[in-house]
Amino acid sequence: MDRLTRSNFGALPLLPTDGAWGTELMKLGGTSTELKDLWNVSAPDKVLQVARSYVEAGARIILTNTFSSNAIVLERHGAAGRSAELSRAGAAISRQAAGERALVFGSIGPTGKLVSLKQIAVAEAEAAFAEQAAALAAGGADAIVIETMADIAEAQAALRACLAACDLPVGVSFSFDAGKEKNRTMMGVTPAQAWKAAHEGGASFVGANCGIGIDVYARIARELAACGSALPLWIKGNAGRPEMDADGSVHYRAGPDVFAQAVPELVAAGVRFIGGCCGSTPNHVRAIVTAIEQLGSAAAG
Repeated sequence: MDRLTRSNFGALPLLPTDGAWGTELMKLGGTSTELKDLWNVSAPDKVLQVARSYVEAGARIILTNTFSSNAIVLERHGAAGRSAELSRAGAAISRQAAGERALVFGSIGPTGKLVSLKQIAVAEAEAAFAEQAAALAAGGADAIVIETMADIAEAQAALRACLAACDLPVGVSFSFDAGKEKNRTMMGVTPAQAWKAAHEGGASFVGANCGIGIDVYARIARELAACGSALPLWIKGNAGRPEMDADGSVHYRAGPDVFAQAVPELVAAGVRFIGGCCGSTPNHVRAIVTAIEQLGSAAAG
């Protein structure tokens, strides 16, 4: 396909995305507290293994191992000054794995500080996001996804910064798991508020990831879709809620079948990009791919 731009982004068809990176990388070793973004330089073969596993599973959009590669998070992990290095390397690894088979969306996660509560200055947050977006673009990313956002002020700062720092399409994905109906972010943001902020801020797409499981994200998708059709919808749900065993290990119980069953309802709600978050695997992605193919066959028949 032609180079992805902000003007042609809306022409993308229904596409399966990848699954979790953090939980997959943890299977390859290291401690649970180790920042796996550092592997983009210290263990690129392991990162490439995860990226390739998703392409082989049929994902047509894969992310980058850069969720925590902003300057604010890296400083807390003793890796100050490495944002550009790690982000560019992460994009290059995913680009290598994707080849001509998949698009690469650079992953930008939150800083861990709340802009709305003035835990971090807006200018400092924007500088961190801009640095990361520019490096992801330089590394070969096709688009940027600002993901797992809970604070609308931080999401808006990230969107402004990314749009100014590169010419790639930029989307925003929020994490919903709070409130009586589990349709609020930790900071009380509603799907309607998320959609409005993304649309007014110039995003190319909007959606939800992490938080609740994929099986209940159709409701969030319908709330987002009710705001208008101007923005394609992005959904990457967890493999259920995390459960901790007696030994302290964390497990996600929702299997690939749960993801396959969720696909028709998500598509009916208007979702354009479907994948998995925490706990999901290449097998979950294969189930999504098969379900999308079956929908296509049914429509053709």
